[in-house]
Amino acid sequence: MAVVAVELLSIAIRRAAKLAGAGPTVIRDVREGMRVIAILIAISAILSFTKLASEFTALTISGIAGLALSLALQTTLSNVIAGILMINDGVIRLGDRIEYGGSLKGEVVRVALRNAWVRTSDGNIAVISNSNLSAGPLVNYTATERLKKKYAIG
Repeated sequence: MAVVAVELLSIAIRRAAKLAGAGPTVIRDVREGMRVIAILIAISAILSFTKLASEFTALTISGIAGLALSLALQTTLSNVIAGILMINDGVIRLGDRIEYGGSLKGEVVRVALRNAWVRTSDGNIAVISNSNLSAGPLVNYTATERLKKKYAIG
């Protein structure tokens, strides 16, 4: 049942990402991340129903695995959640001219779930994690019309 819920959530997130104009790499990242979650749920279910392991052992193993996984993926999950929110809100898209942190200016050339790539005026690529980008300060010079239409701003 939980695996079906994870798959439905994956489909919903991928559709939202497509509607927001996300590239194929973002869609692939969502699908792969949700597959990992589904596999972990399946392994946990198998362990909990196995006759070889008692309930206490299965709960202990799944608890320790969950804690280790959440600590290991804390930064990655933070970036993924920030990426999903930024894509869904339409804050940043390919081709947008942005300024980040008051010093980095350039054009967005890639938006993924974990980071965004910005090409600066001198041709260099700056890779900014989505959690840092969403925390700002971020100025998007080219999204004014798009955001006016979406949110009916003045």
